[in-house]
Amino acid sequence: MSDMITADLVDLDLSAETKEAAARALAERMVALGRVTDLDGFLADVAAREAQMPTGLDGGIGIPHCRSEHVTEPTLAFGRSAAGIDFGAADGPADLIFLIAAPAGADDAHLTILSSLARQLMNAEFTDALRSVGDAAAAAALIRGDEPAAGPEDSAAASEAASSEAAAGSTAPAPGASVDDASAPASGAPASEERPFRIVAVTSCPTGIAHTYMAAESLENAGREAGVEVVVETQGSAGFTRLDPAVIAEADGVIFAHDVPVREKDRFAGKPTVDVGVKAGINRPGELITEVRGKAERGEVTSGAPSGAGTPVERAGESGEGYGTKLRKWLMSGVSYMVPFVAAGGLLIALGFAIGGYKIKSAPSVMDHFVWTQTDSWAALMFQIGAVAFGFLVPVLAGYIAYGMADRPGLVPGFVGGMIASTISAGFLGGLVAGLLAGGVVMAIQKINIPPVLRGIMPVVVIPLISSAIVGFLMFVVVGKPIASAQKGMTDWLNGLSGSNALLLGALLGLMMCFDLGGPVNKVAYTFATAGIAVSNPSDSAMKIMAAVMAAGMVPPLAMALATTVRGKLFTQTERENGKAAWVLGASFISEGAIPFAAADPLRVIPSAMVGGAITGSLSMLFGATLRAPHGGIFVVPLIGNAFLYLIAIAVGVCVSTALVVVLKGMRKPAPGAVGAGTADGTAAATAEAKQPVAA
Repeated sequence: MSDMITADLVDLDLSAETKEAAARALAERMVALGRVTDLDGFLADVAAREAQMPTGLDGGIGIPHCRSEHVTEPTLAFGRSAAGIDFGAADGPADLIFLIAAPAGADDAHLTILSSLARQLMNAEFTDALRSVGDAAAAAALIRGDEPAAGPEDSAAASEAASSEAAAGSTAPAPGASVDDASAPASGAPASEERPFRIVAVTSCPTGIAHTYMAAESLENAGREAGVEVVVETQGSAGFTRLDPAVIAEADGVIFAHDVPVREKDRFAGKPTVDVGVKAGINRPGELITEVRGKAERGEVTSGAPSGAGTPVERAGESGEGYGTKLRKWLMSGVSYMVPFVAAGGLLIALGFAIGGYKIKSAPSVMDHFVWTQTDSWAALMFQIGAVAFGFLVPVLAGYIAYGMADRPGLVPGFVGGMIASTISAGFLGGLVAGLLAGGVVMAIQKINIPPVLRGIMPVVVIPLISSAIVGFLMFVVVGKPIASAQKGMTDWLNGLSGSNALLLGALLGLMMCFDLGGPVNKVAYTFATAGIAVSNPSDSAMKIMAAVMAAGMVPPLAMALATTVRGKLFTQTERENGKAAWVLGASFISEGAIPFAAADPLRVIPSAMVGGAITGSLSMLFGATLRAPHGGIFVVPLIGNAFLYLIAIAVGVCVSTALVVVLKGMRKPAPGAVGAGTADGTAAATAEAKQPVAA
């Protein structure tokens, strides 16, 4: 870690008052050393990671981190705050802040070192030494694991911490060692003739740099204290080494502490299982061990099938969530996998129309007729490739809804059901129903107690065969025809929209797009719009709806950018910097550009954005603007029908939102020089709403 942190990257008197200001102060040190090339771009990546899940940990630790294309080499900066900074931990503010910056393509060796630091943070002696160290060089040496220069008691503290960790038999990998060397059991339990309780665990987080390894260390430490053997598979950014099948077979229980899907989860089926988010693995490992032991004593196990129920999406992040929340996450699982097909296919079709005109729809197959020098041939090629991509939309939607419910066994019946929905013209409604049916059927099969001799063929033969047959029967014979009729009715209704009905629909879609800036309500509006154009010959009404949705989604970031420009004194320095990036994000139809403003002041920003979005949506419908592409912002203006009036609609909405937010902010007295003012209005709530990225 010698090249990863130096004394220049340490601030022992960090004066920042908010996590944003802390990240900026530490990032500026990285910029000064040439480790970060674009300060604002890097901070935007840090904020995006923070929006997925707060990075505060119990024990006074904050670990903002991200992968970013603006990072030139893996870098770690450390700050110590006397007052403490709120990073979202349950036990209060953090006084030890570690900003971890990894390049987008960081190599495994450097990520292994970062994971080693994450494990060290679970060592109380290590963090105590950091709180008492007196100079930056000694702090950097302590974090690197070096022997500090002889002298002050700070050096002694660092050495003592390192010695204590070694004496304790810590399972943290040494710098340069494989991350998953820690897969050896945490066998610090007292020797006993009785076989100890054995647990295998998997930890993972969205970035795979910090929480993954901290949860692993925490579980291993708790296992030693409880006299339990704990073996952890860390599925981090540096890859992962699969646990020995023999170790899994001998385990008495399983703990999943993860915020992204567990890879190859079927290896752990048939055992008592506790499934939680990764922060639970860090903050309450002892409770998880007690819970899994209790399940083992009661004989509670997951499905006998090799791929048990209780997938990452079914568990919905934390225990205790209702079926409404789970249903939303199942549906969002399908939508998230479908959106890239919508974007690629829609843009290709739109480009085909832009180059060759709408007559391209009737062009012969490019396999039979393609002339390299003819523009129409290239236009037809783009259109036909896009049409093929669109053909996958409903099967992918259904397949990945089923995957979200039942893991990999749900894919086959989900795709089969989705393809049947396309065949019988049941459209997206059919895809939604097919995915839910497929996932439900597989989950029901998985609950059947299967003899061990048959478990090997269940995921390969039995589950795909039975579930596909059941889903196919239901789609063809039972529910397919009513759904197809409902889909046709909705299409006819859209085609018949005119006058005030169209204006009201545009306003409603605008409100939804601006309500949670990429959350579930935004996703519903976006999916509704893309469903209409996801055919080779969309109706005029469907293209109007797509245009209204994209226009409204551009309003919030553009309005915040304009507000910070015309009345900068109403915003903090951080917000003014975010406003510069919001110009580009808004113009590109990336609504996340408004999230920092909504998080800091939701009661003023969100209503203002919703009003402007509703006006823009209505005006877009009134002007008859159409859009064949599902994304692109101003970069697809040539593909927009009535483009000039369309831009006018966006401008009007932006001006209205800007005026409202300026007036509302001007009604309260800002705290001079405060960074991140307005957080008292509900930062946590707004951040929770902003966790989902925009569907676009």
